[in-house]
Amino acid sequence: MSFSFSRRRLYWTLQIVCWGLFGALGTLIIVLTGQKITPGMLATQAFMMGLYIATTHGLRALIRRGNWLKLSVPKVLLRLLPLNLTLALLTQCVVCVLMIYGLKVFTLEQFRWSYLLLYTLNMNFVFWLWSGLYFSLHYLDNYKQADIDKWKLTAAVREAEMRTLKAQINPHFMFNGLNNIRALVTEDPLRAREMITHLSDLLRYSIQLNSTEQVTLARELEIVEHYLELEAVQLEERLTYSLDIDPAALEVLIPPMTLQLLVENSIKHGIAPRPAGGQITISARLNDAHELLLVKVRNTGRYLPIPGHEGVGLRNARERLQLLFGQKAGLSIGNDATTPDVVTAQLQLPLTTQLHPA
Repeated sequence: MSFSFSRRRLYWTLQIVCWGLFGALGTLIIVLTGQKITPGMLATQAFMMGLYIATTHGLRALIRRGNWLKLSVPKVLLRLLPLNLTLALLTQCVVCVLMIYGLKVFTLEQFRWSYLLLYTLNMNFVFWLWSGLYFSLHYLDNYKQADIDKWKLTAAVREAEMRTLKAQINPHFMFNGLNNIRALVTEDPLRAREMITHLSDLLRYSIQLNSTEQVTLARELEIVEHYLELEAVQLEERLTYSLDIDPAALEVLIPPMTLQLLVENSIKHGIAPRPAGGQITISARLNDAHELLLVKVRNTGRYLPIPGHEGVGLRNARERLQLLFGQKAGLSIGNDATTPDVVTAQLQLPLTTQLHPA
């Protein structure tokens, strides 16, 4: 039988068990010193355990509210140093009152400030142990989550590879491509050779997907043009396209086949179903702050999504963007607000560029 504990349940379990053991140790020390265990003493010990649980729970709330778990270790230590000492002093003031008026270990006249100092230093050490355990568990959890995200990203890349291979190498695509090239062999041998080059480069790029997570926009655009040229053979004059690319954007890194997916959807759902065909316009530029890459794919057509039935390719692309860039990346598709019968897909990515050796 397996037991599954939520994080909250695990937290409270550890709190009660650890502080309970701490209280039991304190009781054992009292017994070893020859003092008699009384109901009042046990009640006082229980109160002290409740005090420590409440104190560390408040410390946890402060850590979470201040987002300390995302801070560097030196910054965390600088915050914990005065805080743990202050909490230790306050709790031991309460303990001293209990020892005088509850346990009657000593009288007010017998009290020495050195007692409070020793109790504070001891409890400060205990609070540091608690803090170390709490942060260690979270750092370990974050490490495991990062490892999971890495594997999820790898799986997403594999899925993108399989989707691309299915789209680009399936018999229907290969049949149309090769059949169109065969028709060109006698009519236009030069263009037939060009189409073979487009097809081979596209297939080579698809097969190489499993070796990299990002490629330059320039390389992705080469593949997109290969794809458009192949589709232009099938659709002929029904397909026209244009590129408007800022040279500064060419070295920005993007997930492979992301732009190609948007172009593929534009043809499949926008251009191909229309008897008159249509046009595709691809633009890419950096935003004014030069911190984001903005890529737009505009095509003739209408966007009529079915709720809850987003394509596998788009869903996969959004997941890869989330894993690679977090909330800084985005992919949106919708009907153009200013131009009728035009669909706009926009890709937003944080600026990363190809690294060159010095």
